[in-house]
Amino acid sequence: MMHKTLIATVITAAFSGLAFADHATIKPKEFDSLGKCVKAALSKHDGKIVKVELKSEKKTPIYEFDIESADGTAWDVECDVKTSKITEIEQEVKVDDAKFKAAAKVSEADAKATALKAHPGTVVETEYELEDDGKASYEFDILEADKEEVKVEVDATTGKIVEVDYEVYQVGHE
Repeated sequence: MMHKTLIATVITAAFSGLAFADHATIKPKEFDSLGKCVKAALSKHDGKIVKVELKSEKKTPIYEFDIESADGTAWDVECDVKTSKITEIEQEVKVDDAKFKAAAKVSEADAKATALKAHPGTVVETEYELEDDGKASYEFDILEADKEEVKVEVDATTGKIVEVDYEVYQVGHE
């Protein structure tokens, strides 16, 4: 637990109040996977990093950065910790977003029921996302009985679970 707290403190200090608009000045060292991933993420969508999570996706460690662009667009950019390669980019939207509504064929209630059936617990956050290919998905952060937080992504067109990740830690705000 002390290790998690130390990491969270260091990352919070690094991210607090900084917009990282000039990511060209970030010069990560060879061992600095976080720095490399910050640089890679901001090269995809420049803006302010408001949250970073370390999660386990099929036993692969992934950083997920929540980035707010200058125009107010919210992005989730995922980066493989080991390779520093961007693995996924999603746009976070509101539930009433026209593109999301046009693509969504499954209700939020049905998608939530699917997620909770696979991972019983309490939904602590719901996000509405548009993938690069235009597909819509619901992402539910579920606090399980053992107090682990799992992210369950449900395709808003098919109603099938497309991704499950376990959160290791999170720094920043929802």
